[in-house]
Amino acid sequence: MTKKNKLLLIDGSSVAFRAFFALHQQLERFKNKSGLHTNALYGFHNMIESVLTKEKPSHVLVAFDAGKTTFRNEFFNEYKSGRSKTPNEFTEQMPYLRELLDGFGIKHYELSNYEADDIIGTLSDTVDPAIFDVVIISGDRDLTQLAKENVRVDITVKGVSELKEYTIESIADEMGIKPKQIIDLKGLAGDTSDNIPGVTKIGEKTALKLLKEYHSVEGVYEHIDELKKSKMKENLINEKEVAFLSKRLATIMLDTPITIGVNDLAYNGPDIEKLVQFYKEMDFKTHLSKLDTTEYDAANEEKREEVAYKFVTEIIPEMFTDKTGLYLEMLTDNYHTSEIISVGWGHENHIYVSDPEIVLNSPYFKEWAQDAALSKQVFDVKRTYVALNRYGIELKNSQFDILLASYILNTKDNSKDLSEVAIEHDYYNVSPDESIYGKGAKIHIPEDVSIMHEHIAHKIKAIVLLSEQLERHLAQNNQTELFYDMELPLAMVLAKMEISGIKVDAQRLREMKVEFAERLIGIENRVYELAGETFNLNSPKQLGVILFEKMGYPVIKKTKTGYSTAVDVLEQLRDQAPIVEDILEYRQIAKLQSTYIEGLLKVIHGNSGKIHTRYMQTIAQTGRLSSIDPNLQNIPIRLEEGRKVRQAFVPSHEGWKIFASDYSQIELRVLAHISDDDHLKEAFIEGQDIHASTAMRVFGIEKQEDVTPAMRSQAKAVNFGIVYGISDYGLSKNLDISRKEAQLFIDTYFDKYPGVKIYMEDIVREAKEKGYVETLFHRRRYLPDINSRNFNLRSFAERTAMNTPIQGSAADIIKVAMIEMDKRLETEGLKATMLLQVHDELIFEAPESEIPLLEKLVAEVMENAVALNVPLKVDSSSGDSWYDSK
Repeated sequence: MTKKNKLLLIDGSSVAFRAFFALHQQLERFKNKSGLHTNALYGFHNMIESVLTKEKPSHVLVAFDAGKTTFRNEFFNEYKSGRSKTPNEFTEQMPYLRELLDGFGIKHYELSNYEADDIIGTLSDTVDPAIFDVVIISGDRDLTQLAKENVRVDITVKGVSELKEYTIESIADEMGIKPKQIIDLKGLAGDTSDNIPGVTKIGEKTALKLLKEYHSVEGVYEHIDELKKSKMKENLINEKEVAFLSKRLATIMLDTPITIGVNDLAYNGPDIEKLVQFYKEMDFKTHLSKLDTTEYDAANEEKREEVAYKFVTEIIPEMFTDKTGLYLEMLTDNYHTSEIISVGWGHENHIYVSDPEIVLNSPYFKEWAQDAALSKQVFDVKRTYVALNRYGIELKNSQFDILLASYILNTKDNSKDLSEVAIEHDYYNVSPDESIYGKGAKIHIPEDVSIMHEHIAHKIKAIVLLSEQLERHLAQNNQTELFYDMELPLAMVLAKMEISGIKVDAQRLREMKVEFAERLIGIENRVYELAGETFNLNSPKQLGVILFEKMGYPVIKKTKTGYSTAVDVLEQLRDQAPIVEDILEYRQIAKLQSTYIEGLLKVIHGNSGKIHTRYMQTIAQTGRLSSIDPNLQNIPIRLEEGRKVRQAFVPSHEGWKIFASDYSQIELRVLAHISDDDHLKEAFIEGQDIHASTAMRVFGIEKQEDVTPAMRSQAKAVNFGIVYGISDYGLSKNLDISRKEAQLFIDTYFDKYPGVKIYMEDIVREAKEKGYVETLFHRRRYLPDINSRNFNLRSFAERTAMNTPIQGSAADIIKVAMIEMDKRLETEGLKATMLLQVHDELIFEAPESEIPLLEKLVAEVMENAVALNVPLKVDSSSGDSWYDSK
């Protein structure tokens, strides 16, 4: 009898993820010399090696998911939406996983719009059972539905080292059903890991009971009238569509339109040369020691000097052309300090990659980079500009930024990884017999360089091809101007601000550190005196015992570990527990001490005494900028101690001042413009105190002098609450009033400002129709939950629809002002420098003699950045520090 072939099918995405978390505790141990995390690669390698030894397959394929969305999302947008964000440490390893498989000589495949499960399901179902036995390896039990006479499914149990075998017999013994019924099981019980809803209150135990009697979801509904009256029956009747939807979501496709067949998957053993390259790159010394590499090493050593010489004298001059893609691979995210480990650039069919020592020191490269007549295409222009600036290279004429374009097209697409962005836009959808570069591509990668360089070549190709694709999409969305006139030039403005940095008085911070330490000791002593004993004030568990057991205050909320001592709980106890005031103050001072005083001291650049924050241009879905390393936008200003931290931010030259300008109530002014409400517009046009004006209308007061501070404060809360689509519950919490009173406030507001109410209703309706909302500059925010049946999800989406055009437009306006301000500082010949952007505020430093001119110029630019039907207003001030300027 002829021995059967064995087809090994591996769920690459699932197993790699399991491998990552199996060695997650040793994450920092598994790094190569370039700083790349390698734990997932190491674990996956060991699993492959073990399975190949055990199974001795004749044919092998590793299937991967092609992207975040599949055809299932087309009929259920929330499919897999509950999953947490994939760790960057895992994402950075995925491209190298394919290199590992190439080294093993194993085919790998992915198909746009489908999951790895569907590829595996199709191949396992279509092979001839008389010729092939099939073994499937996955970390996902969903695949057990594929088990049959010639198909065994092995699921990872512990990491990737231990596998549990599932066959028709074992599934029957364990669950009492057939493999195909697993689909029905998920139809009834759902699957939280994939966000498959299932029928309310039906768990796996109940679902199995129903299936043993009625065999399938269809069978349950055919006999629904036979079920006894119960809540379960009621849920089944009410959620019939959900049950069938869930079954459809759980069903693995067996007829996926794959372009490979089993004959393409013959396994002929590893490619030693590629394995050697991979092991060296990943520092897998133990694995490398098992291979005989003598001949390979000698051959490559002879080429090293020849390759470097050729690269500088022949390849770089050839690239002195227009519309070239450029990519820098760096060791860490912080491009102000990170080492550049690889440089690649080129055209669609001519790509060059090499080490930074060769490229960045070449006069040819510098001349090309600084030639303003030659356009460049990049991924993250700010990152690229700042990194090259450290090498004395000023990148000019960056005409396209893949990261910015992808973010504008969908503000959820904000990955810092080019590979993820490429996958999101279907770049990797190529047939298995075609290189990732495309047929006929001419890619120059020196023979001696690492797999890292080949990976960079992939990225250059993606930049070149995606730039044309994304540019078309921007035009289709009416977002070309948003990209070219706002975001791209803003990136260069931000790059200059980051390079400039802001001077920080380290001595002042050290003095504050001592002051805060003394304050904390004083507060601690007061707390211990009130408590009658000492304890660890930083321990929520010990604090809970003191407050709720020893001192007997009412318990507001409990957690799994004991009493909750969160801020919202303590706020509710403030009036009856004097000790709470001190506890809250202690926490605030301690946070200032650790996060801002000690945190800022750690990031002051030794040579310049400056801090160089990084502005995140593609994070917030509203378009707002944020900053990290350090975050200078979150320095607390409600506490005087928080405001004093700004005393340490000073001019970088003697005789200079810090100058600050911020928009006054810009979001409310945008609301007045968008809603076109007559009363709201009137208040701003006439220069009224908007909160007092609102109080007069809401409380029915005729004279402004009769408005009390409390009335104005409540009106202010309503004004800003309306901007954020606040609910009666939210407003009641803010004002400490009943929900009924809060709703009355909101109803009265809408009665007095009918244009605002019409806007809110219209924008929600428009969002439901289009699936997104836009700012004044056509920045979109997609709202997948706007038509959700889940009340909480839908309500949040509706509030987001109301707020995003307002907050997003306000963010866009200050961006326009920054771009124009950068131009005007240059044309006016001023020494003043724009240093920071903090929400609605711009911070500058300037010689004291320029302050009067700067005050006029900034007001002129910021107040005329955009023409609204109400005036924009700017408040400015200056001083010896950021604190004094306010």
